[in-house]
Amino acid sequence: MFFQEMADNKVQCQLCFWNCIIPEGHRGICRVRANREGRLYTLVYGLLASTMIAEIEKDGMQHALPGTRVLAIATAGCNFRCKQCHNWHITQRGPEDVRARQFTPQEVVDLALRRGARTITGTINEPTVFFEFLYDVAILAREQGLRMQFHTNGAIAEEPLRALLQRIDQAVVDLKGFCPAVYREYFGGCLEGVLRTLKIIKEEGAWLEITNLVIPGVNDCIEEIRAMSEWILENLGPDVPLHFTRFHPAYRLTHLPATPIETLEEARRIAKELGINFV
Repeated sequence: MFFQEMADNKVQCQLCFWNCIIPEGHRGICRVRANREGRLYTLVYGLLASTMIAEIEKDGMQHALPGTRVLAIATAGCNFRCKQCHNWHITQRGPEDVRARQFTPQEVVDLALRRGARTITGTINEPTVFFEFLYDVAILAREQGLRMQFHTNGAIAEEPLRALLQRIDQAVVDLKGFCPAVYREYFGGCLEGVLRTLKIIKEEGAWLEITNLVIPGVNDCIEEIRAMSEWILENLGPDVPLHFTRFHPAYRLTHLPATPIETLEEARRIAKELGINFV
């Protein structure tokens, strides 16, 4: 799904906004989509590195079925390079370097039902990179009375995003800041593409919540937080929940301190004063 064959046995992956052009025998930036003889293949269909039961609030969703359980599923790979990633041991590795177990879509649904989960969520790594499996799980989950959630960095192309939103009930988007240069340097991402994703999710009618991990010296500038909050208000409306979360030293940012609680309180005050209702 979502690729184009090119000359010289190359393929262009059109799943996320990087649009990787992949020579034969190579992989895209996500490490899990490969060109084999001029065709694009996923290397992680059903190959789950994590299947975890948790409260829905722990996945960044506060206003959809609060107090209920989710089954969180993840594979290896990611299309970002976040320097603060707590899950780098699976996100920044290929499938051959991660311990994983093979599942069918129905086995995932059965596990969720057996463990008392009301929702299945693609999370921990970027679920865009296991799009096909998440899509197939979503079809069965809805048929059997479960909700589907998508916790994403927002780096997904428009066509696959709209297709997925026909099967997804709710989304959590990590809006990692509001400075394009910081997005590139610290997260290996593109702010413009993430903002487009937010607009599309809102337009398609899925329930949307936003998380912003506030990192000292990286994205904690008050002016940036104000600009981000103003954009949310103007483009998504006052009722999209915004969650400011605390950074703890991890991965390549172990030299930075944890976020002061006062910084989070100030960020919340600014967003509330601007008119965002749920912060």
